[in-house]
Amino acid sequence: MLAKRRFRPAFLPGVAALAAIALTVSLGNWQTRRAEEKLALARELDDAASHAVLALPSVPVDAHDYEFRRVSVRGAYSPKYAILLDNRVLNGAAGYQVLTPLRIAGGDMYVLVNRGWVAAGLRRDVLPQVGTPAGSVAVEGVAIIPSAHIFELDAKTVEGSVWQNLVLGRYAKWSGLRLQPIVLQQTSDAADGLTRAWARPDTGVNIHRGYAFQWYALAITILVTYVALSFKPQT
Repeated sequence: MLAKRRFRPAFLPGVAALAAIALTVSLGNWQTRRAEEKLALARELDDAASHAVLALPSVPVDAHDYEFRRVSVRGAYSPKYAILLDNRVLNGAAGYQVLTPLRIAGGDMYVLVNRGWVAAGLRRDVLPQVGTPAGSVAVEGVAIIPSAHIFELDAKTVEGSVWQNLVLGRYAKWSGLRLQPIVLQQTSDAADGLTRAWARPDTGVNIHRGYAFQWYALAITILVTYVALSFKPQT
């Protein structure tokens, strides 16, 4: 059959096919890079977890010295400036993450503690009641650096104590507190009814690999289809 056909590619379909192949390969490469970045993050997390627990002082620290490290701190909570992060889903249930600033013992420096998750009620206008330990407490957790730039579709991101996203600079301005440049995801126990089940930030490696495979497969399909259609009967 091929002996009776000649390879005669058309110009415009060729340009379109080349553009589509370049786009799909680029998207595949991006997904591959994301997978590699998360693998590197996984190694960083495992390395940080193997180190001794760091004590958080009441003087400003360099956030990158603490990122992903296990951290302990002693101080007193200030529930007046507690906030709820909305639309946090756990095991298919909607709820909030409860963040409360802790005044670090020995100074006027605070660290924002993500104390855990609480389910939302049936009525969205009735917020869950969460108790806050009084007096001096010891908290242990993992230090996270929240993103300073978050893409937000709705300009109404703060409604009283209910926030859609956490931007530490925004919170510092709202509360007027001197804050350490990290957020502590609490891992220590506390009788507060909150659920502390933190997802690792390196999850999703296989998802990125799967998407990369799909983009590369699409690029090959476009190439094969274009070549096959370019073989035309001899006249």
